[in-house]
Amino acid sequence: MSTAPQSFPLTFGLNTFGDVTSDADGRPISHAQTIRDLVGHGIAAEQAGLDFFGIGEHHVDDMPLSAADIVLSAIAARTERIHVGSAVTVLSSDDPVRVFQRYSTLNAVSDGRAEIILGRGSSIDSFPLFGFDLSDYEQLFEEKTNLFAHLREGGPVTWEGSTRSGLRDQDVVPHLESPLPTWIGVGGSPESVIRTAHYGFSLMLAVIGGPASRFAPYSELFHKALEQFGREPQQIGLHSPGHVAATDEQAREEFWPHYRDMITKVSATRGFAIPTEASFRRELGPDGSLYVGSPETVAAKIAANLRVVGANRFDLKYGIPGMTDESLLTAIRLYGEEVVPRVRELLA
Repeated sequence: MSTAPQSFPLTFGLNTFGDVTSDADGRPISHAQTIRDLVGHGIAAEQAGLDFFGIGEHHVDDMPLSAADIVLSAIAARTERIHVGSAVTVLSSDDPVRVFQRYSTLNAVSDGRAEIILGRGSSIDSFPLFGFDLSDYEQLFEEKTNLFAHLREGGPVTWEGSTRSGLRDQDVVPHLESPLPTWIGVGGSPESVIRTAHYGFSLMLAVIGGPASRFAPYSELFHKALEQFGREPQQIGLHSPGHVAATDEQAREEFWPHYRDMITKVSATRGFAIPTEASFRRELGPDGSLYVGSPETVAAKIAANLRVVGANRFDLKYGIPGMTDESLLTAIRLYGEEVVPRVRELLA
């Protein structure tokens, strides 16, 4: 069994993909209202005592968050303590210079509270949108991560690659006034774990199916790779979907029909099995990836899996297209005010 590194405090965050909610009659709200509601969610997350609020990049009708950094800036302007960041930015289909500039600007606006999670893109809708070829999937991410690492170090940048024009002694502004915590989101590739260690970034393990315990070897690999590359210790986080309500039954009833519909919708393109009530209940159990239930149920599962994986951060991906904004705000409050304190008690 792994243990979390003692040098890093336990932290807890919320992630969203900007899922479009529905009104009381089941009608989807507008994209504009979805975005406005997200600002309120970020404020509610700070009020609930959480450490981080993240928005993942998507470009589809039921997840219209294509410019997360703008929404995060609005949240930063109305909060004082909570960290804000991407969850994730699809670096492969973006320009590393522009990504750095946007998040160094967010870091300035938030007075050093910005973070960024970089990803290759398990959802590939951004590739055709911006004119990138999926056959270049690996090369795009490797080269662009390399350039981003140079930009993050500061100073004039000299860089050459094949996926974009090179830079020679280029000053990229705005300069960082404080460090920009950088993570790479990893869904199950040992090569990605090693790449993360190579650049000295933190590791965010995206567990969206099956037991978290299968990621424990990746934590061990990450620690060993950091040591071999001569890097300082870095944080390890867990990211999983879930929903918190007053009781287990209420949480399941609010979450299940929308989870079923969403996974069914993307099953053809993502290779997911169409969920059944039986498979859903397996994912709710100790060896499943869903954190759905009462505060006590969700807290017990988070505490157990943080121990198993050796992580010091947990980010709950809340929300599913079709849920109501009221249920999400309740989940945010329960997660921050009841789940997180209970996890800390269990791990003390």
